[in-house]
Amino acid sequence: MNAYTLLPFIVLIAAMFLMTRSAKKKQQQAAQMRNEMQPGSGVRTIGGMYATVKEVNEDTVLLDAGPGVDLLFAKNAIGAVLTDDEYNRIVHGIEHDLKSDADVVPDDASSLTETDETDGPAAAAAASDDKIDLGKKDAAEDADAAGAADAKAEDEPKKTDGDSDAK
Repeated sequence: MNAYTLLPFIVLIAAMFLMTRSAKKKQQQAAQMRNEMQPGSGVRTIGGMYATVKEVNEDTVLLDAGPGVDLLFAKNAIGAVLTDDEYNRIVHGIEHDLKSDADVVPDDASSLTETDETDGPAAAAAASDDKIDLGKKDAAEDADAAGAADAKAEDEPKKTDGDSDAK
């Protein structure tokens, strides 16, 4: 046999080996993460439920999903073990700020346009509440249009069972 005819088979076998190797590595990492779970740590199940680990057994995990709600899950159903900061941020909405003394940076450019003077033209422009017409109908025009549609519907004869528009 020629070496060039064996080359595609060798490449195929090597690709299969690399794919199975990475899958096994991910499975081992997931199993290690599940085995390192301890009571009190926050977890996310593969279904997307967040809970706190109450008890860890050989194949099962008892989760505390809320006051008086204990759920028994298989260990394989745990998708991720979360850090305390991440769990509190997601479940309780508590942001852990590392720089609590630092100035807060706004999300928009409003702080760049604000001035301390209230007499300036920028303050006068900000204080004006002029409405800009964006081509929308007023509420009165909407009510007139709805009233006209109701009147048109009342003028048409009502259909009964068996009547149709076909002639």
